[in-house]
Amino acid sequence: MTPASQRPRLTPEVFRLLRDLINAHAGLEYHDDAQYAFERRLSERLATLGLPSFNDYYQYLRLNRGGTAELDEALDLLTTKETYFFRQDYQLRALRDELLPKLADRNARSRRLAIWSAGCSTGEEVYSVAIYVLESGLFDGWEVRVIGSDLSKRSVAQARRGVYRPSAFRSTPPELRREYFDERTDGSHITESVKRLCHFGQLNLLDAARASIVGRVDVVLCRNVLIYFDPRARARVIENLYERLLPGGYLLLGHSESLWNVSTAFELCHLTEDLVYRKPVATGRLDPPDE
Repeated sequence: MTPASQRPRLTPEVFRLLRDLINAHAGLEYHDDAQYAFERRLSERLATLGLPSFNDYYQYLRLNRGGTAELDEALDLLTTKETYFFRQDYQLRALRDELLPKLADRNARSRRLAIWSAGCSTGEEVYSVAIYVLESGLFDGWEVRVIGSDLSKRSVAQARRGVYRPSAFRSTPPELRREYFDERTDGSHITESVKRLCHFGQLNLLDAARASIVGRVDVVLCRNVLIYFDPRARARVIENLYERLLPGGYLLLGHSESLWNVSTAFELCHLTEDLVYRKPVATGRLDPPDE
């Protein structure tokens, strides 16, 4: 990281240009108080590219052939990556104890299950879900895919590696850590029994065409992701997630997120420990209407 005294200065005018460019590319919303973070985090990109000022960097992003790839580099530095295994575990328990049994019954003929973590960061959520799928014992011999996507290339690379430090286990039951991780000198490695269920890729959630490679899924987890989007981008993301869900499939959001003023396409589904959203079934319902 370049020392503060040696960094180029980011003026409010150029900050707003950069902020708007990133918003147009990824839908992420940054307020005026993010200016210092932009200056501090992006200064290393100026040094790498040999650019003397943030205005030159903005012009590079707009006009250079490598501008789109550089936007991904910038987003790697600007996006939040705080996560850990079994985060908001009450919701994952609801998935394990209530939704997975419903899906096991519904998909008994196809024997296929697909779950997508949209905004998976460094992979902890994906592996947590895969562990609970295995723990359920309902899908032995099935074709199971737990898919993780993120805007950050670095996060996706770390997720694929599947090696974690102690801070990732602040909410992990000790028995699950013993069962599903191999302790080595460089960290805790996710076991192959879990890893073989999981697939990772870089994805901008605004890109509906690219999102189609995920296929159709039974469950989408998009937790603590919508809060970073502006209202218009939030609606586009939800529309794209809706298209990926099979009829009767479930959408799980973060505890502070909802579809209020975003979408009316989903049904609200009351579980014992949580409220989730369900894509309506075209003919008939997966289960009786919730009271």
